[in-house]
Amino acid sequence: MSSARTARIERETSESKVVVEVDLDGTGRVDVSTGVGFYDHMLTAFGRHSLVDLTVHSEGDVHIDAHHTVEDTAIVLGQALREALGDKKGIRRYGDATVPLDEALVRCVVDVSGRPYSVHTGEPEGQQYVLLGGSGVPYLGSLTQHVFDSIAHHAHLTMHVNVLAGREPHHIVETQFKAFARAFRDAIAYDPRETGIPSTKGAL
Repeated sequence: MSSARTARIERETSESKVVVEVDLDGTGRVDVSTGVGFYDHMLTAFGRHSLVDLTVHSEGDVHIDAHHTVEDTAIVLGQALREALGDKKGIRRYGDATVPLDEALVRCVVDVSGRPYSVHTGEPEGQQYVLLGGSGVPYLGSLTQHVFDSIAHHAHLTMHVNVLAGREPHHIVETQFKAFARAFRDAIAYDPRETGIPSTKGAL
């Protein structure tokens, strides 16, 4: 197995410039700047709860809206996760997490299978139209499914995200990112039955 599960990916288009660095065996250190404040908050939650050290620097056409920047960042993040995973030898492969945040409850199941597939269900009607964010560039609720679809496709993950309960739009999105982070953290941990390496990735 690889001794360093790290990656750095850069992507530049006419719409955005994105640099992502990941260390799958990190401690959850994050340095995130996308120009979309709410998205920064979500990616920070992902890094901290997955224990993936994550650096994301994105510049995009946010004078139009957040879509291109959010999408392209998710694409590059997925590519970086895929590269860092390497041959995936000795990992648990499957991860399952159910995470609450006040009234919101989300379950995410991940299979680091090499087969990209994304299923996203359960958001309340109207969530896709909600604008989230403070004084900066707003994050449209429909982007959440798009982010998970993009990550799953480019990281070659099978991912099921199911919103079981929720009322507050911020909580509904944040709980999804945290559930994905926890499921991914479990899936990429080394299985001591296969490697002889004690696993601490799933510990608090």
